[in-house]
Amino acid sequence: MITQKTKYALKALMVLADEKAQDGEALRIETIAERSGAPKRFLEHILLDLKRAGLIGSRRGRNGGYELIKEARSVSLAEVLRLIDGPLAPLPCLSRKAYQRCEDCVDEETCRIRAVFSGFYWSYLVMIESLTLADLQMDAEPLERFARQSLAPETPEG
Repeated sequence: MITQKTKYALKALMVLADEKAQDGEALRIETIAERSGAPKRFLEHILLDLKRAGLIGSRRGRNGGYELIKEARSVSLAEVLRLIDGPLAPLPCLSRKAYQRCEDCVDEETCRIRAVFSGFYWSYLVMIESLTLADLQMDAEPLERFARQSLAPETPEG
């Protein structure tokens, strides 16, 4: 489950991506908050994290504000999730970027908990690593159709 902070970050990035696709003006934090529905007080910290990560930039002055400095198709949703919430893995022993052996683990090779969680985690990872900010800008219908098809119960062929 993603946190509310991550949802605010994604919404702010969508606002900035939409603005870049139109006329590309830098947006003041108040405008981003209004368009995204995210509280300004949370956005201040989130936008600084996104700026430090090189996803957005800021301009000073009369026409100042924040702007997306990367192309939307090159901003990985997994990158944003990791930036805001930390590792994606359900177990520390499955994390690629923050690996740690589980304290109570006797043998990773035979750990049944690790085996079960690794199966769905790698599937999730393949999907989330392939999604970008550009996917959030698109009509959500194709992604919703994909999710419905993935969750639909299998029917016996007859």
